[in-house]
Amino acid sequence: MRDPYEVLEIKRGASKDEIKSAYKKLAKQYHPDQYGDNPLKDLAEEKMAEINEAYQNLMKNADSGPSYSTGGSSYSYTENSDASSRSNYNYKTNSNDTSYQSIRNDINSGNLSSAERKLNSLPFKDAEWNYLMGLLYLKKGWYDSANSYITTAYNMNPSNVEYKNTYNKLATQNKTYRQNYYGHTRNNSDDMCDLCTKLWCLDTICECAGGDLISCC
Repeated sequence: MRDPYEVLEIKRGASKDEIKSAYKKLAKQYHPDQYGDNPLKDLAEEKMAEINEAYQNLMKNADSGPSYSTGGSSYSYTENSDASSRSNYNYKTNSNDTSYQSIRNDINSGNLSSAERKLNSLPFKDAEWNYLMGLLYLKKGWYDSANSYITTAYNMNPSNVEYKNTYNKLATQNKTYRQNYYGHTRNNSDDMCDLCTKLWCLDTICECAGGDLISCC
């Protein structure tokens, strides 16, 4: 890999804030989600993987100093690469695993405070960030907020099957709720049906994300 400072287009010895700022700028420019079916998406994926790896190494060594050395035009340094996280455009900081898979695991296990903390620590908000925040709010029962985030994720990357399926399920549930609300007078049985519908919808979405809210369904 090239010199990480060169990859992030910053001067050697840059501060953490400068590293983060450079990362945000480049991630916004090259993140593959914004390319859709564009032929340039493959190139953007390669570039984003390189950016993530450079960010990981510079942040890991920001306090103790860089562990790589120059040698002519080539560079060698201690790597802590993670192929799965790079392919998902994630990264890791010194003390906390903030990869999207880790956040999904937290959401599925009900550790919502940890998932929310990790999401809020990420330097940019791409489609996956919005989708996971939507799942988190679904788990909390905050359906309006969940719908807003998942809709944003779907609009940012409509070709993603998981986003599309979840978006459609929520849209169907919301349509059913509006029809029930405006179509006739609600009673206790209606409220119970509405609750059951929400729980079924949430369980279905959680299963799509790898979790399970209602084990018998």
